[in-house]
Amino acid sequence: MTADERKELSLTFALRQQNVKRLSELVQAVSDPGSPHYGKYLTLEDVAELVRPSPLTLHTVQKWLLAAGARNCHSVTTQDFLTCWLSVRQAELLLPGAEFHHYVGGPAETHAVRSPHPYRLPKALAPHVDFVGGLHRFPPTSTLRQRPEPQVPGTVGLHLGVTPSVIRKRYNLTAQDVGSGTTNNSQACAQFLEQYFHDSDLAEFMRLFGGDFAHQASVARVVGQQGRGRAGIEASLDVEYLMSAGANISTWVYSSPGRHESQEPFLQWLLLLSNESALPYVHTVSYGDDEDSLSSTYIQRVNTELMKAAARGLTLLFASGDSGAGCWSVSGRHQFRPSFPASSPYVTTVGGTSFQNPFRITDEVVDYISGGGFSNVFPQPSYQEEAVTRYLSSSPHLPPSSYFNASGRAYPDVAALSDGYWVVSNHVPIPWVSGTSASTPVFGGLLSLINEHRILRGLPPLGFLNPRLYQQRGAGLFDVTRGCHESCLNEEVEGQGFCSGPGWDPVTGWGTPNFPALLKTLMNP
Repeated sequence: MTADERKELSLTFALRQQNVKRLSELVQAVSDPGSPHYGKYLTLEDVAELVRPSPLTLHTVQKWLLAAGARNCHSVTTQDFLTCWLSVRQAELLLPGAEFHHYVGGPAETHAVRSPHPYRLPKALAPHVDFVGGLHRFPPTSTLRQRPEPQVPGTVGLHLGVTPSVIRKRYNLTAQDVGSGTTNNSQACAQFLEQYFHDSDLAEFMRLFGGDFAHQASVARVVGQQGRGRAGIEASLDVEYLMSAGANISTWVYSSPGRHESQEPFLQWLLLLSNESALPYVHTVSYGDDEDSLSSTYIQRVNTELMKAAARGLTLLFASGDSGAGCWSVSGRHQFRPSFPASSPYVTTVGGTSFQNPFRITDEVVDYISGGGFSNVFPQPSYQEEAVTRYLSSSPHLPPSSYFNASGRAYPDVAALSDGYWVVSNHVPIPWVSGTSASTPVFGGLLSLINEHRILRGLPPLGFLNPRLYQQRGAGLFDVTRGCHESCLNEEVEGQGFCSGPGWDPVTGWGTPNFPALLKTLMNP
């Protein structure tokens, strides 16, 4: 239905930044172990100095918004976002073509005011505004699945699903591999679904599964609203496994439910990053969208935001997605369907694996849902060219070349178990939960433990990991060489996407963590 003209909307204006090319050069310099600037990260204030919009941009946009009747505008430290309140009528006059409707949908009966039609920016403004947020994007939905329980063969020495002790055993952590409690180290997970986690679920999870390692049983800080609703499985999973892999390390949760209905939660998180000078070093995010569903101005600008985080030495880990290579039809022809931000060259993307025998702690094979492939938007960054070329020239089972862009950014970079997790949600232990939103916090927690060692030794945190990861050619990781992920169900590929193989591959990246070996290789200055 058409939205009430008097209804208040909050819109976010992404202002055109300066010196983006210089920013990308600085990311390279601080993230490449061979560079004299390695680990010399920028502060938020340094980043602001660099990218702050020009005085002309700031003046032009402010004048335009004031004339339109915008109220209560808030900026961020970097001055490149402006969030303002307008009525629906004012917003429709401001942005020709936009027409707001009230939508209700999703399992949580989410209310959203959105415009189904594209907007145009007035000509004088186009050079100054990248995009306007809060117009089109709906709250994302979860792809997490609860799989049917595998049939148990009658043998001893079994584990019935993945728990913290199974993860710690598989990845070779000892009881001593926990945070020291003496550093300023911290980690965070961010979630954008209409979901909450409950402190009582976390405490119960640690009571059930955290007995054999030192841990924290509550979150240090929640940024955003924590609603009173039922806990969501994904929200519970993120927190429980980040805090049991990155055990005894102070943890923040970015939570966006209960928000005003015109906000896009992912965009809100990016604004928070640009407005807080002291942030956790590792962020794990289980959120993704099809690349092709996003406008190119939006995707490029979000990529710049991820670049800003990399320049500051933040490690951003994104789940690679749960649809394998994906699939969509372009003018009658099938192609794989990459996911963003998994496909951004400035994040470390985490794929998924399963145990070869679901009831034993064995070698890992591909989890067929593990997202992976090649971006259709971002060219291949130089740090991965050699690894990708080797894969493309040696893989015996490549899909037809019309299905993917072999010169695009290839992902994932690494992987971890994503199949058969136990989660406590709404006081109930739930088995067999699967998805790369499980593998991502696990890998993130282990990187936090490595940061702890680095901080204690006076070294900078790991920061943007990919240049180092690819230079080290998978040192410290278990190579996953068996299995393929899913894709288009047609005669040409018959549901098979890419297959894993020795070294890097677009299904499990360089592989899964062997903690003592990974710690050793990442402790060199």
